[in-house]
Amino acid sequence: MKPGVLIISHGSPEPAWIKLVDGAVQDLKLPSDIPVEASFLEIVYDRDIQHGIDALEAAGVTDIIVIPLFVSSGSTHIDEISYALGIKAQPEMETDLKPFRISAKVHFGGPVDDDPIIAGMVWDKLRGLSSAPDREAIILVGHGSAHEGFRQRWESGISSLAERVKRLSGAAAADYALLRPDSLRSKVAYWSEQNYDVIVAPLFLSSGYFTKHVIPSRLEGLSYRYSGEALLPHPKLVDWIRDQISNIMGSLTI
Repeated sequence: MKPGVLIISHGSPEPAWIKLVDGAVQDLKLPSDIPVEASFLEIVYDRDIQHGIDALEAAGVTDIIVIPLFVSSGSTHIDEISYALGIKAQPEMETDLKPFRISAKVHFGGPVDDDPIIAGMVWDKLRGLSSAPDREAIILVGHGSAHEGFRQRWESGISSLAERVKRLSGAAAADYALLRPDSLRSKVAYWSEQNYDVIVAPLFLSSGYFTKHVIPSRLEGLSYRYSGEALLPHPKLVDWIRDQISNIMGSLTI
């Protein structure tokens, strides 16, 4: 058995976004006999998932540990990637993604959801905005999904993560909001009306259109604190990736 690691994220036309992901992968510092490839679902030329699979198999890998660098199990991308990798026989949602050419055995990890390491990252990003935790309500904001089943997975993960952040921060309250279906403005308005100082935390891998434009535009006129900082860059993401790899590697040696 020769394991290798394939880290999959969405992709972006912004070079800075790609650089953040590549930087986290380079900081993993795995043993030299475990090859690692970072691939992207779309947009990034010559670095799609099939390229990553081909590179690992060319290096003699027999078992591919796949780490999906996505925020939630409710992402339809997790569904289609799982299908294309042969983890599930059929996707739950229609997809244009075709099954990949792959000979190695695939071991599929999980996305961020409510991992304690991620909760620590979220709080690190918010810490500078907090001044009186006993009067503050932290609201985590995720992309969400309008599709039944997927929406519930989004809600399950982000609500649990919000509770973890609440315990870490000592905030009086924590909640979540989704952009799809949109509950952001109503949630911020509700907690403001309860006389809490509202801190809004974007649950996105990297800063971009949603963190810079969509969230502020939907909250126009409301009182809240917001830095717009996404999860990356942050050194703890390397710890999260390493933990996922370690957990799967442990099961391979049994």
